[in-house]
Amino acid sequence: MITVFSRPRSLADVSTHYCPGCTHGIIHRLVAEAIDDFDVAERTIGVAPVGCAVLAYNYFNLDFQEAAHGRAPAVATGIKRALPDRIVFTYQGDGDLASIGTAEIVHAANRGEAITVIYVNNAIYGMTGGQMAPTTLEGQKTSTSPYGRDVSNAGYPIRMAELLATLNAPRYIARVAVNSPVHVQQAKKAIKRAFEVQIKENAFSLVEVLSTCPTNW
Repeated sequence: MITVFSRPRSLADVSTHYCPGCTHGIIHRLVAEAIDDFDVAERTIGVAPVGCAVLAYNYFNLDFQEAAHGRAPAVATGIKRALPDRIVFTYQGDGDLASIGTAEIVHAANRGEAITVIYVNNAIYGMTGGQMAPTTLEGQKTSTSPYGRDVSNAGYPIRMAELLATLNAPRYIARVAVNSPVHVQQAKKAIKRAFEVQIKENAFSLVEVLSTCPTNW
């Protein structure tokens, strides 16, 4: 019998700590599939964030480096410059990337660092209790905005994909979702393209993946 669907080689055969219904597992699989498709697992290095995906290094059969909160792009920059033949990616949430790590991602993108960024946006701080994040939508209720985000005092949600797309150096930036089979397939294509940009063009790429947080929404 021919196997038509199986676990990607780059994805570890372990249970994750993610909440039921969380889509980090789907996104992990798409990243692993892209790495397998290019057959670059042996020279790929991931950088794990602080946040829900802080234990991402347990779920991939890849070399991984942990980074301080928000500093994944800076760590990835150092790795890529020291080992330019490696494929380097960060896996970050919106609290990590769009709040404490805003400077790191903006300047890494502006320099055109040859890294790939997988940016998971669930619009809240999922790990620490569901507080309002820089990406929380206008009117969205969180544990620290129980009446909804009020833009008159909290400002508007930051649209990181649009912000980074204004820069000259990034080669590929996309926003996708994983809330349906069709969207999952679209996300897979975008993530694969993002790695292709690094592998073939030695350029910066980022994919923003809209994700759920069934525990804190």
